[in-house]
Amino acid sequence: MLCDKNVFLGVENLGKQFPGNGTPLTVLENINFEAEDGEVISIVGRSGCGKSTLLKILAGFLKPDSGSVFFKGSRVHRPGPDRCVVFQEDALFPWLTAGENIAFGLKRQIRDGSRIEREVDRFLDLMGLSQFRDYLPREISGGMKQRVALARVLILNPEILLMDEPFAALDAQTREEMQELLLELWGQFSHTIVFVTHDVGEAVAISDRVIVMDKNPGRIKDVINIELERPRRREDVNFMRFYSRLYKLLRD
Repeated sequence: MLCDKNVFLGVENLGKQFPGNGTPLTVLENINFEAEDGEVISIVGRSGCGKSTLLKILAGFLKPDSGSVFFKGSRVHRPGPDRCVVFQEDALFPWLTAGENIAFGLKRQIRDGSRIEREVDRFLDLMGLSQFRDYLPREISGGMKQRVALARVLILNPEILLMDEPFAALDAQTREEMQELLLELWGQFSHTIVFVTHDVGEAVAISDRVIVMDKNPGRIKDVINIELERPRRREDVNFMRFYSRLYKLLRD
């Protein structure tokens, strides 16, 4: 039973429909999986297979039409501080500096100003952004903005990090740097990560498991365990073996 408290994150018989032209459009159907504490799971699939919709349901932003999401034995009904989302767009407040953006959510949790400043300094340092603390979003690069967006959620110490193609808009080199940074931070904080991506190489690089989705309606086609030690090298023959296997699943 996924409502068992021993199941960290569980998705059971999940379905979602949206209004169509006279007939509801089934976006997700019979989605079932579990995620362990500290596990990194990627979700891949073609556009329109419901990946982002699934992530929004996990976050509590959308309600399923059937089935349930359980977190440590409790049904997920709404957003909560235990689950934080990083979107493809950085969603930073343009009038706040990098440091102020990072502090924004934390100010709603604690009142100790000096503690907030210490935590902001710590996360700016972790992100390699200490010298950009007082810069506005328009004054820093896309990669730096995503570092700020990531710091803004990590500082809240969520148990689950939900990431919706967060590096898709970055150039290839910056994207790989962000993947490496994410894994470094995961090594320190051990969050459970559910990561939506179109990039098969990205999924192989970061994941313990990859959920492959089909479309019309969105269903789980296969789940692949990525049995590779970290750090992973893209030129490695075993890396390419998993890449080819996932790519073939997406093409078939």
